[in-house]
Amino acid sequence: MCGRYSQAKDPATLAEEFDAVDATDGAWPGPDHNVAPTTTVIAVVDRHPRDAHGTPDPQRLERSLRPMRWGLVPGWADDPKVGNRMINARADSLTSKPAFRRAAKGRRCLLPADGWFEWQRDGPGGRKVPYFITLPGGRSIALAGLWETWRPKDAPKGTSPLISTTVVTVDAAGPLTAIHHRMPLVLPAERWKAWLDPDNDDPTGLLEPPPPEFLSSLELRQVSRKVNSVENHGPELLTETHDEPEQVGLDLDLDADVPATQ
Repeated sequence: MCGRYSQAKDPATLAEEFDAVDATDGAWPGPDHNVAPTTTVIAVVDRHPRDAHGTPDPQRLERSLRPMRWGLVPGWADDPKVGNRMINARADSLTSKPAFRRAAKGRRCLLPADGWFEWQRDGPGGRKVPYFITLPGGRSIALAGLWETWRPKDAPKGTSPLISTTVVTVDAAGPLTAIHHRMPLVLPAERWKAWLDPDNDDPTGLLEPPPPEFLSSLELRQVSRKVNSVENHGPELLTETHDEPEQVGLDLDLDADVPATQ
């Protein structure tokens, strides 16, 4: 499961890291060390560029950064608020659930992150302790995602669509099993191209968990419970801490599919 993550790198830095064109057009909301559902995030996509008539060039692919709202809204939805409940998509149901089926076939993306947060209960009936999972050396983690477009059914012609995204999750593996039973599908760089390929309409072969050596390279550290509140966004949320006797902010329900949101 993934309900909060950090995305603090600017589009220029991410464009270089992911070998992409910056197409955010000023929509980047700025560094956020506590990204919550319904906020605007940066995603990486591969698409066939279109000519002046809107015809895609099947011989070319362009990788770009795009702004998207976290919480996927299917094209058939009557109300975009449905996306508030679709921040995660289980890998084992991508091709069967109507909400994710179309996106899984050709609208896959990467969500660059400095790292993500998970909560572990400190003993039976104990408090929930937040952990931050990241890569050493400041490298971005690529969370596997899906994206969709949505317009109101009565929208005038030419209305810009709402573009939204969700994080794909899998069973926890490696050292992450000690914290939570689910985790986002994180992809090492050698898997980015295959995941983003818009011409591959069968994602089943792309859902393998990360290799053990990648998982063992992740750093896990206990952090401040201030991350529980969506009002807090600073870099201090990523600092390791082990002694915080007082509860700060919201108390998240680890047994729920979706943690507290805005």
